[in-house]
Amino acid sequence: MTIWHTGAADTLITSLIDQNLASYQAAEGLEIALLKQKGYLTYYFLDGNEEWLNKLAQDHQSFLAWLAKAQNAATTAAMTRILDKIESKYRYYTTEREQVINLYKTGHREEGAKLHGEIRHQFLEIYDLCDNYKLISQDIISQIKNDNRAQAKFIKTLAFVVMPSVVFLGLLLAYILTKQLLEPIRQLSLETGVGATGATGAGNEVQVLSRRVHDLIVNVDQAQSKLERSQENLIQAEKMAMVGKLAAGVAHSIRNPLTSVKMRLFSLGRTLDFSPPQQEDFEVISEEIRHIDTIVANFLEYSRPPKLVMQKISPSDVVDLALQLLRHRLEAYNVEVTLKRPRPLPEVWADPDQLKEVLVNLLTNACEAMSSGGSIVISEGETFLQSVGQVVTIQVSDNGPGIPESVQDKIFQPFFSTKEEGTGLGLSIATRILGEHGGWLDLESREGQGTTFTLNLPYRKIKYGNHPDS
Repeated sequence: MTIWHTGAADTLITSLIDQNLASYQAAEGLEIALLKQKGYLTYYFLDGNEEWLNKLAQDHQSFLAWLAKAQNAATTAAMTRILDKIESKYRYYTTEREQVINLYKTGHREEGAKLHGEIRHQFLEIYDLCDNYKLISQDIISQIKNDNRAQAKFIKTLAFVVMPSVVFLGLLLAYILTKQLLEPIRQLSLETGVGATGATGAGNEVQVLSRRVHDLIVNVDQAQSKLERSQENLIQAEKMAMVGKLAAGVAHSIRNPLTSVKMRLFSLGRTLDFSPPQQEDFEVISEEIRHIDTIVANFLEYSRPPKLVMQKISPSDVVDLALQLLRHRLEAYNVEVTLKRPRPLPEVWADPDQLKEVLVNLLTNACEAMSSGGSIVISEGETFLQSVGQVVTIQVSDNGPGIPESVQDKIFQPFFSTKEEGTGLGLSIATRILGEHGGWLDLESREGQGTTFTLNLPYRKIKYGNHPDS
């Protein structure tokens, strides 16, 4: 009965992972690829950048690849019918979409916008079909689990029924062993004067079974982790699409009138003679408008990341430039900066403006965290990691209140901020900039003991334009 139940459980897990989980992952891959295509198409219509069409083509191929995987993993006729509908409607949708793109390219934007609105329902139909396919996969997985649960219940009931017979047979066997085998052996031992001892031990089958069950549990955990990562990727893709729409709307609806307001305020500040209360109100208004302009700039930068302009520079020069730019702000926050530089860092291929933005963001965050003043220590150095090789490091440490451990995993996520007026995009942009350089950003922080961010820039052999990394 144990071997039977183990075989059934192994069959369940194998089926769940090899077929139905593959179908579920394919469904999520289809949804993500479809959403990203819609986002890239929207970005192209907003700014006309041909790079979005290249990314659109890549995700088009990704959608077709996921569709092929889904067709190979389909186990029911209903799943096959849905996939056939998805393929048919997607083929028609891409044909209409190409017409929209051609209209935009040739300058017929109104006709393109009209046709774009007409094919939007086709996108929604394809998305709904993908969602239905995922629901069918979930139902199949649930059905397999229910079947296994019913089988386990049947085996348990059968075990309770058979148990009295097993007990009786066990007692009978014990009696036979005692009277027919053990008693004669014991009597022989007494007659010969030689004591006999026996030992029994569990065979390797128990250990093998234990390891097998453990492996099955590990496989289930890995499958669950893959599902969670797929869900996170889908959520991130949806966020990116929403940010693109939001940033475009902000740029068109706010930035132009905001620029006009700033120019008028500058003109008023130079021509009018304000009283002290009026001057204070004027400065508050100007500061709030600058804050709005910063929020708009952050949204635009996150939704449309600039291309790197790689140069051979020393990161030490970028540190000096960032400190020079923030000199007045550091004085205003009553923050003292100490620079530890045994020697200038060697030259690497990097974008100095983007690295400067990362340092300015970290220094600004440190100043705002230390509202009553404090100190910042910038330490430059080099290290060697087995996985990536030689690495340039820049540490920015403050003696502020620190970051609570409960939110340390969240501060790099877009739109998460511990500041009342923060946009939650600064650290996310900094992480992306370092990632585009092949580096990464580390965090060490304890409440009440300050915070340390470490910028890591490896010497990677990557070609940026015509400049190979040394």
